[in-house]
Amino acid sequence: MTNPNLSTMDPAAVLTGMYAAEAEYLAAGGPGEAPFDLLAPFFAHDVVLHQADALPYGGTWRGHSGMERFFLAMSRTWASFDMAEQKFLHTGETAVVLTDVRARARATGLELAFPILQNITVKDGRIAEVRPFYWDTAAIADATRHGT
Repeated sequence: MTNPNLSTMDPAAVLTGMYAAEAEYLAAGGPGEAPFDLLAPFFAHDVVLHQADALPYGGTWRGHSGMERFFLAMSRTWASFDMAEQKFLHTGETAVVLTDVRARARATGLELAFPILQNITVKDGRIAEVRPFYWDTAAIADATRHGT
């Protein structure tokens, strides 16, 4: 994938490009296998990702190194994580994306289907902040918990 001049792209194009790069990154083996360079151009150097504390990958992840660690934590949690359908509800500087996910927990093998609503701030053609909202964090935590 070539890296377009993101600063001239509208937020919808930035998000579409990032989701395509994420799919390419995961198809290439994801964390530890594929270079984060596929995703890095889409995120501001000081990007902040806020995940619900109840999730196995909960907390605040900062910068490119934080995003790399986040993707590693996600890959340790999920054997598969497919974004089945996405709806871009708003794509200004603050974008809102509704994603239907189908995932299989690595620890338990349980399969879940759930929505995620993301509030994403795009500044200067890069993703600066992400706040995902999950419908049921307890169900996700239970399904991904070792020894259940």
